[in-house]
Amino acid sequence: MLNHLDNKRVILASSSPRRSFLLNEIGVKHIVRKINFDESFPKTMPPLEVSLFVSTKKSEQILEIEDNDIYIFADTVVVLENEILEKPNNKIEALKMLSKLSNNTHQVVTGVTLLSNQKRISFKDVSKVHFKAINEKEIEHYIDSYKPFDKSGSYGIQEWIGMIGIDSIEGSYFNIMGLPTHRVYEELLKF
Repeated sequence: MLNHLDNKRVILASSSPRRSFLLNEIGVKHIVRKINFDESFPKTMPPLEVSLFVSTKKSEQILEIEDNDIYIFADTVVVLENEILEKPNNKIEALKMLSKLSNNTHQVVTGVTLLSNQKRISFKDVSKVHFKAINEKEIEHYIDSYKPFDKSGSYGIQEWIGMIGIDSIEGSYFNIMGLPTHRVYEELLKF
């Protein structure tokens, strides 16, 4: 119950429709503000630290915050064997990524930063995902039908490939979708 936020304006600084959906589902009234951020990070940074670094960096690019504003910034990365699988640029890249994920376990890390003019809180959540072996026809069907070019690792857990291909997960399903709702809720309770 986030009634104490009724006099606040919560701003999701993300173009992800999934994050907006998840905030609505936990009862966070918000507006979406699409902002072009510098999401670069040092290439020597350990992959499991990147999403937290990027969400914090995004928050540092907001120069003026009104008294009643609370911004939510997030960044999600898919990590397989110490390599970040970013958003694919085309079908070939998506096919390569999903082939790597097939019959393998990877980590999904989401970094979140909450920012008001009084405080900043940053945290990350990590989930492990195991894909069964998926064949090339299944992968091609998924790419052609769902066009996963806006998704890290080339997939959405809530879509067909997740439904037929994921054997098990450890951690938050919603983190894998792009926002660890349980942690966001807990931290917003403290604001």
